[in-house]
Amino acid sequence: MNENEQLRDVFDAIADPTRRQLIRLLSEAKELPLHELTAQFQMGRTAVSKHLTILKKAGMVLDRKVGRETLFRLNAAPLREIQDWVAFYSKFWSTNMFRLNQLLEEEE
Repeated sequence: MNENEQLRDVFDAIADPTRRQLIRLLSEAKELPLHELTAQFQMGRTAVSKHLTILKKAGMVLDRKVGRETLFRLNAAPLREIQDWVAFYSKFWSTNMFRLNQLLEEEE
């Protein structure tokens, strides 16, 4: 399997603001065709399609053909990896802030 065929990292997929906007748009609708997604951006159909391909390789977007049109929908399951990562560091900071607060109270 070459590098282009490998699944993309979820963090890499959400690194771009355009892709985050696509995720948001798809989260608000059951399915959207490419032309409706493209209308939300100041870029061409090809550029939006490339961003959707990156999200598809990360498993975050699913598509299906209906006649000549391709409909896209969000698969939010891969976002769980991000949620788990953030939750770990949230706990880390909460614990450290609690310790800092205790230290400051002891000094008073």
